Amino acid sequence: MKERVPPGQSVVDEMPVLHAGSIPKIDPAKWEFRIFGLVEKEKILDFNEFMSLPMRKSKSDIHCVTGWSKLDNVWEGVSSQTIKNLVKILPDAKFAIVYAEGGFTTNLPIDDFFGQDVIFAVRQNGKEITPEHGWPVRLVVPRLYFWKSAKWVNGVEFAKEDRPGFWESRGYHNRGDPWKEERYG
Repeated sequence: MKERVPPGQSVVDEMPVLHAGSIPKIDPAKWEFRIFGLVEKEKILDFNEFMSLPMRKSKSDIHCVTGWSKLDNVWEGVSSQTIKNLVKILPDAKFAIVYAEGGFTTNLPIDDFFGQDVIFAVRQNGKEITPEHGWPVRLVVPRLYFWKSAKWVNGVEFAKEDRPGFWESRGYHNRGDPWKEERYG
C-alpha cells in the first residue's frame, strides 16, 4: 500500500481551524459564483443555481502546510470538471485563479485544477461545511497542501499567466506539493 502521509506530517482526528482574518458573514441570497477570464462567455451562478449543479462525492486525504494531515475525508460538491463544462475555456488558459471572500485568491496550474478529485465542496463527511471551514463553498485540491483549498470561494478566473495568490505572495510555495514538501518559496 502506498504511504498516505507525506514527510513532515502528523495525522489528526479533527481538522484544525486556520485562516487569515475573520470568518466572513455570507448571505446566500447575495452570493454568486463567477467563471470568467479566458472563457468565451463569462458565467455567473447564484447560490441556488450553483447548488442545483450535479453533485458528486470524492474521498481524499488532506495535508496542511502547518504539519497536520486528516485522512479519509468524504467531500460532496461540484467537481471542477462540471465547472469546465459550463463555459468554453479558451486555449490560452494555462492557470486557474480561484477567488474567495475578502479578496483572497489562490493560483493553480490548469492541470491541477482539473484533477479528477478536485471539488467545490459544500459538505464534508455528510455534514454541511461550517463557516469556519469555508461555508458555503470550499475548493478541495487534495494533491496539494490545503492552503490551495480556498475557503469561502466565489469564483474562478482562467488566465494565460500565473499570478501568485494570497499565501503564495506571502512566501508560501507557488505550487505546494506535500510529497515534495513544497511548503515555502
